[in-house]
Amino acid sequence: MQKRRWRRAIGSWLLTLLAPLLLRALALTWRVQRRGERGFALLRSDRPWVVAMWHGRMLTLMPLRWHCGRDIGVLVSPSDDGALAKQALERFRYRIVRGSLSRAGARALREMHELLAAQGQLVVTPDGPRGPRHGINVGIAWLARGSGSPILPVGVAVDRAWRLRSWDRFTIPKPFARLCVVYGDPVEVGADATDTELEVVAARVRDELLAQERAAFATLGVADDLDSDGAGRRHTP
Repeated sequence: MQKRRWRRAIGSWLLTLLAPLLLRALALTWRVQRRGERGFALLRSDRPWVVAMWHGRMLTLMPLRWHCGRDIGVLVSPSDDGALAKQALERFRYRIVRGSLSRAGARALREMHELLAAQGQLVVTPDGPRGPRHGINVGIAWLARGSGSPILPVGVAVDRAWRLRSWDRFTIPKPFARLCVVYGDPVEVGADATDTELEVVAARVRDELLAQERAAFATLGVADDLDSDGAGRRHTP
């Protein structure tokens, strides 16, 4: 048991040390195209915003040069996997918020509100940390209502990638892969929005993310991976 813990500790240390360097080098070979000028303009602005993206796309979007190095906040789960993600994100100069989007995550929600109130910017993965894949709850809309910050859906498609056999089909673009990143139109949530309206907003963000990624895969001329499970199989209705 102790030997296993030592191996895990050493493996985690090596991953933390080497993975960001390898990822940075890998990202330099990617050929990236963007869609959605209005959303991209918001992302590049100094305004506060809340980006929504799928958990399995985190590594794909994290090293892009117009994303990293800006002290953008990222909501990371308090799990062991979250601890590894935290260390990698910090190497790319992201600010870490540990916790949950649920109302039960009071400390994390307070920190996110403070970050946005200070004109900061935040990334959340509404289907993380454990799924279900492409699931979304009302938390992101609740956060947008309370902070007055628009939600910015960001989807991405890759023509050649390794996909882990995990619940989120965690995506790692291969060398010289083509990426299509889609920045959706900002979704504004009024301060007087009802809880029912928040549920509608959350569903709209989910639908927008899925539509963006389907369109992005079509742009690249490859089949999408949105309806397959962790073993790469297609779900049937």
